[in-house]
Amino acid sequence: MAEVSGNSTFQHAGMPNKLTKQIPRNPPLLIAATVRAHKKKTAMARQLSIKAQLKRAEDILPKIEAEYNDSLHKKHISEDLKLDIQTFCGHLRSALDYLAKDIVERHCPNAKSNDRFYFPITSDNTSFIKLMTKSYPDLIINCPDIFNFLESIQPYVKNENRWLTQFNEVNNENKHNDLVEQTRSETRTVTVTRQDVGSASWRQQNVIFGNNVEVMGVPIDPRTQLPVQNNLVKTEIITWIDFKFNNINVSALWLLKESIKQIDLININITKYL
Repeated sequence: MAEVSGNSTFQHAGMPNKLTKQIPRNPPLLIAATVRAHKKKTAMARQLSIKAQLKRAEDILPKIEAEYNDSLHKKHISEDLKLDIQTFCGHLRSALDYLAKDIVERHCPNAKSNDRFYFPITSDNTSFIKLMTKSYPDLIINCPDIFNFLESIQPYVKNENRWLTQFNEVNNENKHNDLVEQTRSETRTVTVTRQDVGSASWRQQNVIFGNNVEVMGVPIDPRTQLPVQNNLVKTEIITWIDFKFNNINVSALWLLKESIKQIDLININITKYL
């Protein structure tokens, strides 16, 4: 029989050691790695969802454009067009809010986990800072590139960003109230061209000519607001027809196309830092 002395542990050959356990060398690091892997997997899944939302909106757009042109011809906006615009805007807004969730999970560990996260759209710098402090805590420290990018696209920064406010207004009205109405507008543009000289154009609703006015050397008739009959210039009158959302003085179709283009670019720019 073998002897055991001191604090030695004896084990017969071939017998499993029931006292031995596989203990992780550094449990906190293992947990942190697991959490990071889970967040990365979740972010990848959400990015697929973002792309799916953008793709669905892109697929709807040709149908909207066809209904749009048909409604222009009939001088009446169909209910199908309104519903498709509602669906289109909903997909784009979902893509933005999924992106907001990705930003928070990746760079804002102190954010409240039970809060709903919305993509920031604000009207002034004070509102932006207040929203970012509340909903995106420490983003300016953890990822200043995303913070600065989000600020750069806010509507108050420059006029080119106003589409974001306009899109948000249309989406909110469609979601919470009746579908947004669209008004039909007509614009008459007059173009007068003289060979070897050039051309001049104006919108008739914006210009009123008085007496003794000439364009390209030809007198303007104050009664018709057009050049008098002559052999020197060619006069063209083009009537532009479009729909505009109520209280938003831009082409409805332009706003939809601009929104999907810009939101796709926003996703590309932000995902570089996720």
